[in-house]
Amino acid sequence: MPEDSARLLTTLPDKFRADFVERLDRRTSIAKAVLERIHALESDAGGAEGLSHARRSLIRRVTWLELVVEHAEQRLATGQEVDVGRHTQAVNALVGLYRVIGLERRQRPLRSLREVMAEESEA
Repeated sequence: MPEDSARLLTTLPDKFRADFVERLDRRTSIAKAVLERIHALESDAGGAEGLSHARRSLIRRVTWLELVVEHAEQRLATGQEVDVGRHTQAVNALVGLYRVIGLERRQRPLRSLREVMAEESEA
């Protein structure tokens, strides 16, 4: 294994920023796909504001893994070679992550009339 590869496995890149997804150029198709999927999954889980850091992190992993799986499926659909074992492993990992974050939609927590009125009187 080259020295560079080993270093990347144990350290963050010099210019790593945890908010890199939010900083993607939203004009690109990959940014649009990633951000739309993250939003949809967070919405299905009851809204981003009610999610733990861990659940939000898993949602990001699911998003990227979905894209990996779909890329392999696009290759397969166009007659290109696909490593079936890797694809199956990715799909199984995706199913496992879906089970952790939840397969069913959750309703956003509803605010009481008092909370809404209090918020409006503060504004």
